[in-house]
Amino acid sequence: MIDVENLTKVYDDFERGSLTAVDGVSFCAEAGQVFALLGPNGAGKTTILRILATMLRPTSGTVRIAGFDVLTQASEVRRQIGYVSSGTAIYDRMTGWEMVSHFGRLYGLAKDILYPRMEELFDRLHMQDTRNVLGNKMSSGMKQKVSIARALIHDPPILIFDEPTVGLDVLTARTLLKSIAELRDRGKCVIFSTHIMREVERLCDQVAIVAYGKILAQGTLSQMRRMYQEEDVEEIFFRLIEGEFQAVL
Repeated sequence: MIDVENLTKVYDDFERGSLTAVDGVSFCAEAGQVFALLGPNGAGKTTILRILATMLRPTSGTVRIAGFDVLTQASEVRRQIGYVSSGTAIYDRMTGWEMVSHFGRLYGLAKDILYPRMEELFDRLHMQDTRNVLGNKMSSGMKQKVSIARALIHDPPILIFDEPTVGLDVLTARTLLKSIAELRDRGKCVIFSTHIMREVERLCDQVAIVAYGKILAQGTLSQMRRMYQEEDVEEIFFRLIEGEFQAVL
């Protein structure tokens, strides 16, 4: 459902010249799986996901989402995806119910479809305590649940989560990861960026280790363990990152 080929993103920096944030990245993610982008802060993960979500234009390469090109068919791509990040803005003067309803209307959902869908989401995500709370009164966990609900309201086949557990307490993060696993089990294609090893080991079917804008390795965790003859995934991660760092020097 997500096909990325030789994706590159270069920024022009007045002081430092051209900066390559994404350097020839290729991967595929399928329905019914969680595909992880695992890498340190600044690895290029967010840039990749923003290109997938049509928020940034690639410098070169091709990206197709559910068969639609992110450059020439951006409107169609947006209908296929839901996007959640740790920094998703919440409107201070809207309640949780009003915010999700607002996004449902933006997607063109009729009331007879929208409201039953909202009731189902608020129940499934345990959001009834958020229903009448204004955005500026919400906890971090409440805000993240609203972000997820509005990303799901149009029932997209593809979900993009960019570091979604950052800033959440342990219990809220656990609930969020459980919700993502349920989405996968319902046949959604989920792409999930993180720098937290435990989240990858618990949740993800396919993993791409990303650093310096490049994919250093990708596959299942079992494949990586066999390839690098190492059971500890964290050790594989640091070995690859350190090796790439030495190559950059």
